Amino acid sequence: MALFMSSIMSLVITLLNVGFIDNIISLWLQAWGYAFCVAFPAVLLVAPIVRKIVALLIN
Repeated sequence: MALFMSSIMSLVITLLNVGFIDNIISLWLQAWGYAFCVAFPAVLLVAPIVRKIVALLIN
């Protein structure tokens, strides 16, 4: 989940900030690296809370 979400969000934000330029891939990959370093621990912390909320809502 963190891998896909960080890749999509970093691509969108990079494109919004700089547009379609020649080195967009290298800028995006750099942004993706930073985003994944934040997204992975965030998913580890948030996922158990979300599971509990979903379980409460379903039951």
